[in-house]
Amino acid sequence: MSRVLVIEDEESIRRVLRLNLEGRNYQVSEAPNAAEGLRQLGEFKPSIVILDLGLPDKNGLEVLKEIREWSTVPIIVLTVNDNEKTKVELLEAGADDYITKPFGPLELLARIHVALRHRGVEVDSTPVFESGNLKVDIPSRTVLKDGQPVHLTATEMNLLKALIRGGGQVVHQDHVLKEVWGPGALDNPHYLRIYIGLLRKKLEANPTTPRHILTEPGVGYRLV
Repeated sequence: MSRVLVIEDEESIRRVLRLNLEGRNYQVSEAPNAAEGLRQLGEFKPSIVILDLGLPDKNGLEVLKEIREWSTVPIIVLTVNDNEKTKVELLEAGADDYITKPFGPLELLARIHVALRHRGVEVDSTPVFESGNLKVDIPSRTVLKDGQPVHLTATEMNLLKALIRGGGQVVHQDHVLKEVWGPGALDNPHYLRIYIGLLRKKLEANPTTPRHILTEPGVGYRLV
C-alpha cells in the first residue's frame, strides 16, 4: 500500500483528498502546516508528498527545498499560481509535478500514479544488492547471509537501504540520519552508531572487523 502525506492547511481539501485516496487503497496522513509535515515526513515515511504552496507557517517553496536537502521522495505541489515563473521555480527546486487549484481529484490521482510509476522504474532497475555472502532483495525486504534469512527491524532495513543507495560510495552520517530518522535526528548521532552496530552483528562474519559496512571516520559509512 503506497503512503501519501498531504501537507495542506485547508481542512476541506485534506478531507476530499483523504476520501479519494483511501478509496483507491492509499494510506494517508495529513499535516496542516509545514512543521507538522516535516515531522511526519520522518516518521510516516511516505511514498509521495502532496505539498501546498501556501502554508500558514512557511512558504511551500522553502519546504520543498528543505525536503530536497535530504530526501528524494516524489513531491507534487498544489498552487494557485498558474504563471510560468512559479512553475519553473517549483521544478528547479525539485518538484516532480504541480497542479493548479482548483483541481479535480481524478487529475491529481492520475499525477500521483505517474509520479509513483516513474520512481518505481528507477527503484526496480537495481532491486537486488549482492556482495560476497550477503544478498538483499529490496522490493521484498528480504536479507540472506550465507543463504540463510536474516531478520531486520524496519529501522535496520531502512538504514541498510540508505547505504545501498550510496552505490559503494561514502554516505555522510547527516544524510543517513535525515533519511532514516528525519531531520530532527541530526542532534542524535548515537542513533546511527547504535544501529550500525546492530547491523554489523547480524550481517558481518566478524562485527569487530567488518567487510561490508565500513566506517569512514569523521564522515560516514559505506557499504561495499
